[in-house]
Amino acid sequence: MEYDTIAAISTPMGEGAIAIVRLSGDEAIEIANRIFKEKSLQEVESHTIHYGHIIDPQSGITVEEVMVSVMKGPKTFTREDVVEINCHGGLVSVNRVLQLVLTNGARLAEPGEFTKRAFLNGRIDLSQAEAVMDLIRAKTDRAMNMAIGQMEGRLSKLITSLRQELLETLAHIEVNIDYPEYDDVEEMTHNVLIEKAGYVHGEIEKLLHTSNQGKILREGLSTVIIGRPNVGKSSLLNSLVHENKAIVTDIPGTTRDVIEEYVNVRGVPLRLVDTAGIRETEDIVERIGVERSREVLKQADLILLVLNYGDELTIEDERLFEAIAGMEAIILINKTDLPKKIDLERVKILAKSYPIVTTSLLEEHGVDDLEEAISSLFFEGSLEAGDLSYVSNSRHIALLTQAKKTMEDATFGIESDIPIDLIQIDLTRTWELLGEIIGDTVQESLINQLFSQFCLGK
Repeated sequence: MEYDTIAAISTPMGEGAIAIVRLSGDEAIEIANRIFKEKSLQEVESHTIHYGHIIDPQSGITVEEVMVSVMKGPKTFTREDVVEINCHGGLVSVNRVLQLVLTNGARLAEPGEFTKRAFLNGRIDLSQAEAVMDLIRAKTDRAMNMAIGQMEGRLSKLITSLRQELLETLAHIEVNIDYPEYDDVEEMTHNVLIEKAGYVHGEIEKLLHTSNQGKILREGLSTVIIGRPNVGKSSLLNSLVHENKAIVTDIPGTTRDVIEEYVNVRGVPLRLVDTAGIRETEDIVERIGVERSREVLKQADLILLVLNYGDELTIEDERLFEAIAGMEAIILINKTDLPKKIDLERVKILAKSYPIVTTSLLEEHGVDDLEEAISSLFFEGSLEAGDLSYVSNSRHIALLTQAKKTMEDATFGIESDIPIDLIQIDLTRTWELLGEIIGDTVQESLINQLFSQFCLGK
């Protein structure tokens, strides 16, 4: 399949040692050759790099000193001819080179278009393409390892294998439909259907079993820190982030708004939210912060409820326990460096089954225990991120959930002796849903939408 030649800056904008302008397409080498001074890039061997200068063909003025990599298809990321021009990492220099590339025949790439071409040209499937963005956005080693596994095609191979099982099952159904007069064929088909349907359904369930943890690794765990003013919420944020992101004072109500920060806790990415202390207040600005705190509380995956070891429990504390009922939570009793006033027995009653961790953030005690509690709460006994059965993408999870339902419908039909051509409809639908994960049966509009979320130049 032939496309026009595209180009984009593939490195982050800003000052740095190197910036790269990438071209891909049938004319990539020819276009780069028009603006490269020292030698003919059309005559060099594939997968070689060359020192030289970029010139403006119109004026003959030297624009940049560069290293140019030439890679001929199909052994490239896009399976097309690819050229990468390594410039000095300044905004002006790399933009001047890009403009020359565009004025000499290339088109500015759309977001994700290089990866989209890799998919359209058959180098990777859709799930592998999505893993490219997961790798870029990974915030922990475990998230990165999971993305690498998906890029290598681990999920794709499993999905392809399940689809093959369904095709073989559908072939048995065709035999039954074409030769209904043979009783042994019908009996054999019934046994094969039960066996194959059970196997495919079981494998889909395995994938969905770890999807919650996979999604956490991919998107981060939305974690909200709540508590009355001045119990140490901002100190907790700073302890987990390992720097002073939030202002810490002895004055209640210092945090007036919601502060967000990503942190890595034992390989679990947390989207950590420090909120304004939840209490009744006459201060208009603080009251707005309290309302925002209540809103983010509703969207949280995990609540860290902070109490003060040196204060007696208040009605406001007890109301916070009521507010988090039914949610995942960990109770922190902070400021253990102060004389004890809190009723620990009452805390245990209010906490019910929630883990309780004691900390003195001032003296840096208890943070390790908290991190262990967070990791155990979501990943205790779970598989490692490199395991084949991890699935993390919301689109994949939704499709697998639908596929599980259609397999359950098919199994019910088999056991209820429903006409076999109706069972065939459910099995075919499952095959199509699994195909959407790897891009075999997906619509073009969805493909465009997915790749539009990529960064420019990828």
